[in-house]
Amino acid sequence: MALISSGGRRSRVVLSEINVTPFVDVMMVLLVIFMVTAPMMQQGLEIDLPKTAHSGVKASEDPFVLVVRRDKEIMVGSTQLPLHGLQKKLKVIFSTRKNKQVYLKADKKVDYGFVAEVMGEIRAAGIYQIGLVTNPKSSL
Repeated sequence: MALISSGGRRSRVVLSEINVTPFVDVMMVLLVIFMVTAPMMQQGLEIDLPKTAHSGVKASEDPFVLVVRRDKEIMVGSTQLPLHGLQKKLKVIFSTRKNKQVYLKADKKVDYGFVAEVMGEIRAAGIYQIGLVTNPKSSL
């Protein structure tokens, strides 16, 4: 508190300052907490997703559907594409499309590794929106 005199008169003026030390302490604790928990959030959590009777995905444009048949043939419509040339073909096809999304239909008997290779080729073509098409579970 400071006393200021003007002439013969004394008046009290209170000078207040904000103590930021507690604020800094709290912020440092929060920073440490977020630094410790952030890597855990990126790993994900193991959850059991519910089965749905219907999954409705609406597409604004005609969807581009890539089919992987049981014999590991990759089809677009009635055209067969080889795996080693898939990336180049997709780059050409998607150079003029607005909707950069691929719907992948793979037979359930196809090896998971082959489907992963196909998805890798799709991503290498610059297409990062890949939808896996499934059939809805029928209710009993």
